[in-house]
Amino acid sequence: MKATASATVVIVEDDSSIRRAMERMLRLSGLAAVFFSSGEELLEARLPDSARVLIIDVQLPGMNGFALRERLRDNGWLPPVIFMTAFDDEPTRERARNAGACGFLSKPFTGDALLAAIAATAERRARRA
Repeated sequence: MKATASATVVIVEDDSSIRRAMERMLRLSGLAAVFFSSGEELLEARLPDSARVLIIDVQLPGMNGFALRERLRDNGWLPPVIFMTAFDDEPTRERARNAGACGFLSKPFTGDALLAAIAATAERRARRA
């Protein structure tokens, strides 16, 4: 997936150091990204029409990542989603699958793992189109 007006990654992550690291990785890889520090901040924002992949931290202040996914679905916005968490266990993975996750990242993850998850998600989306 190349950075174009038609492909933006939307990331919801409350840890500023992780946001900065992800931003650097995506920028160096030529991908456009928009970052939010909470689910509430995302819900208040006007998302770019180019938003194609959503990456959500499971553990967020206020509304958690799963609740955010439900709110977005209720609002009619269902981009492919990748969940990420530092608390990786089978119940969390199962809940992510039930929420329609296309990918799952366990923190800490490498830049290569992040890019592979985004590429796989974008590829799945392209096959459905």
